[in-house]
Amino acid sequence: MGDEWDEWQADPRRDGLAAFAAVEDDRAGSHPGVRHVRALGTVYRFDIHHPGDVDIHPDRQRQEVRGMRGPDGRERRVAEGETWRFAWSWYLTGALRATAAFTHVQQFFASVPGGGPGGGPVLVTSLRRRGGRDLLELNAIRSGVVVGAADLGPLRGRWIGVRIEARFAAAPHGRVRWTITAGGPGGAGAAVVDVERGGLDLRPGAAGVSPKWGVYRSLKDPARLGDAHLLIKDLRARRLRHFG
Repeated sequence: MGDEWDEWQADPRRDGLAAFAAVEDDRAGSHPGVRHVRALGTVYRFDIHHPGDVDIHPDRQRQEVRGMRGPDGRERRVAEGETWRFAWSWYLTGALRATAAFTHVQQFFASVPGGGPGGGPVLVTSLRRRGGRDLLELNAIRSGVVVGAADLGPLRGRWIGVRIEARFAAAPHGRVRWTITAGGPGGAGAAVVDVERGGLDLRPGAAGVSPKWGVYRSLKDPARLGDAHLLIKDLRARRLRHFG
């Protein structure tokens, strides 16, 4: 994980799916002949079907991309102590519903060689149903902290801008700022969410942290599941010298 390049963009027209280190499209082969993750024009589209799509873990579904592949063809992962700013635009469709079980639409995943202990999600953005409310929330998993949340309803059916700036380090040095904007072209506009939290455990695994985008959801809330899709564009990332 050297410093050969510290900026990344994913352009569907230029890069297609080669911008990512891996495409996790129907890993179990549950829906043969169907592409669930595609580059279409200026956007990346993720389709998920219920009933039908099942992951290799049969209690859940997964249609995601993982990791940043650089212009040299190699994957760049986030190392301990690094600060990165990630940004993208989302279109959250009404058919993709919040659930009481997990429905993640973005993750930062800590990897370890051979998949041993110490791996797993560090930060996740989810469509979560709590107390009868549908929320978009950011959760620092290892610290057991919900960094922030917003009502999901007003964010649906429009482009919203997302920015996550995070220092990936062990507690108490882990820190994150989460910003959601809406109202302007491509999601640029007024801030709907702008929260910052420190003192978090955001340490990477021994092999670093990789971002993931797409849909990863539990099958344990079936009444709120159905066919749905998610659109993403303007994906970019930059390593920073300092937080803020």
